[in-house]
Amino acid sequence: MNKNIVILGSQWGDEGKGKIVDLLTDQADAVVRFQGGHNAGHTLVIKGEVTKLSLIPSGILHEGVQSFIGNGVVVSLQALTKEMRMLEERGVPVSERLLISEACPLVLPVHVLIDEAREAQLGKDKIGTTKRGIGPAYEDKIARRAIRIGDLKNPDRFKAKLTRLLEYHNFVLKEYFGVKGVDIVDCYEETLSLAQKITPLIDDVSASLNALRKAGKRIIFEGAQGTLLDVDHGTYPFVTSSNTVASSAATGTGCGPNSIHYVLGITKAYTTRVGEGPFPTELTDDIGELLGSRGKEFGTVTSRKRRCGWFDGVLVRQTIKISGIDGIALTKLDVLDELDEIKMCVEYELDGKKMDYLPAAVEDQIKIKPIYKTFPGWKSSTQGIKNIEALPENAKNYIYALEDFIGTKVSSISTSPEREDTILLENPFEA
Repeated sequence: MNKNIVILGSQWGDEGKGKIVDLLTDQADAVVRFQGGHNAGHTLVIKGEVTKLSLIPSGILHEGVQSFIGNGVVVSLQALTKEMRMLEERGVPVSERLLISEACPLVLPVHVLIDEAREAQLGKDKIGTTKRGIGPAYEDKIARRAIRIGDLKNPDRFKAKLTRLLEYHNFVLKEYFGVKGVDIVDCYEETLSLAQKITPLIDDVSASLNALRKAGKRIIFEGAQGTLLDVDHGTYPFVTSSNTVASSAATGTGCGPNSIHYVLGITKAYTTRVGEGPFPTELTDDIGELLGSRGKEFGTVTSRKRRCGWFDGVLVRQTIKISGIDGIALTKLDVLDELDEIKMCVEYELDGKKMDYLPAAVEDQIKIKPIYKTFPGWKSSTQGIKNIEALPENAKNYIYALEDFIGTKVSSISTSPEREDTILLENPFEA
């Protein structure tokens, strides 16, 4: 029996991780976010009520479940306190359920300015970031100049570090980008004011999680974004600034690799991505518009319209290997209900040569042509179906073919955004 599972996206994010985390949290004792920032959003739909989260783990809605923000997450106090207030106004006792790693780097207003200035300067060559300062915050972490959550407990130490950091970034903003910087005093006072709400929640998350492990408790490690946005293994440079793969669950929380017993990859029955970058199976026709409309493909955090395309089996098979995925949760099957035929990418062609993997160079990724296998649609509603035998025959055939091609079992099938509308074929905690 598995004690701890990692849940992450196997495509470019937005696969529906929030719903699956929420569903499985009924069996967990703790949920921990291990990377990303408030550039990632998770949407939960429970009995018709929609909850949108960006920093706080999806398990926060569950009584008796401890939620953690691990050291691999970069934290905006503005975003975090706003999210806490939203939940508290709905009766969720966040302060009783949430702990935050003292090692989390802060996302400061100056990081947002840098992010915006860079994207503006790049123009048509922009990365397509959310302009929330995530990348610059991670840069400060790697450059060993980041201010971390734990620094907020000592105002004098925080002020000294903030002064050095803002002097550096303000110089770059003014002299290179021609943009006004951030006032040091204003930033200091605002940050300390916001910190009052979260200071009591600061914790040695690594120690707490390992204590839970020792006690035999079940932990869900919750990822943000998707594997194809990993800074090392994704469609670089059109990626996020952190490692989104399963192994990051260990480094982003302070738990050893042996903490992970099962990796669940959330996978849409088609493909989407938001922002810029290569997308081999993208559809810019009426079918792409239909997928976007039926799937309500708009970003949880930014409301940006997502690009839509056919399921890319080559890419998912590749991410399964990179993250060691044991099973996939197939989501949004019902979005395909109206289609006459459905396609799956099973191979690529580059400069006349066949390929069964995504090359590393972005220049090659852009030139790739997908090779498809076509399946007949089922032209009937699958919405709300909770038993695989009740699915239309063509829907089952598509799922079995997908499963066979990627070489990994489908552990669940989602037939609507509601948590109850799920066909559970394998429980990751009991596999």
